[in-house]
Amino acid sequence: MHTKNSKFVVLIVSVERQKYKYFLEKKPNMIAKDLISDVVPVLRESDTGLQALNWMEIFKVSHLPIVRDNEFVGLLSDNDIYDLNQVEEPIGKQKLSLFSPFVTQGQHIYDVIEKVSHLKLTVIPVLVDDEKYLGLITLSDLMQYIDQIFAVSEPGGVIVLELNSIDYSLSEITQIVEGNDAKILSLYVKSSKTSKKIELTLKINQTNLSSIIQTFLRYDYVIKSSHLRDDDMQDLLFDRYNSFMRFLNT
Repeated sequence: MHTKNSKFVVLIVSVERQKYKYFLEKKPNMIAKDLISDVVPVLRESDTGLQALNWMEIFKVSHLPIVRDNEFVGLLSDNDIYDLNQVEEPIGKQKLSLFSPFVTQGQHIYDVIEKVSHLKLTVIPVLVDDEKYLGLITLSDLMQYIDQIFAVSEPGGVIVLELNSIDYSLSEITQIVEGNDAKILSLYVKSSKTSKKIELTLKINQTNLSSIIQTFLRYDYVIKSSHLRDDDMQDLLFDRYNSFMRFLNT
């Protein structure tokens, strides 16, 4: 599930009994075609199962796409290969039960994350609109890009707000931050089915947060905490980031 406003795409995942929202700032390079790996090869039907396993070992993946000319045939897993009777025979001569998950070149990174996490894939093929094979995105590359989305290494400060879910307004929060000549780098919402309150973590591109905090207080927001020291911010953001990584790896 995702929703949009003028600046953010919202990624919502549920882990255990809590709901997490990740507000990803929209950028031109957050679509599938810009996330394609240029090093991981595809399989041809003339390749053997043994060759496929060797490539999977080299590139640390458990799946590789089979391509005929420019047509995506299906996704082969290491388990499929282990089930073959003759791994030294060309895979095109084997009876395979392939499945064909893919994303199209213009899909947002959220759609890529959703499909990769739902199907537990290590690669996802990318097709052009006419269903021709364009390339693939690896899980490891996707995780590195998610790290950039969370702005863990970006300079700035962190403010954690606590508020009733009914009072939550992204537009008002954005106006407060931008009204103080600052910008939200990433935004994380944590909610629970057992409480009507939510916890909102903002990564902001300024280290001097006093004016922003004062404005939030004037609007009757509860400041649960703020973090200016690098080690504090890194610990907090990595905690948020790691909760999302655990979700992807579940």
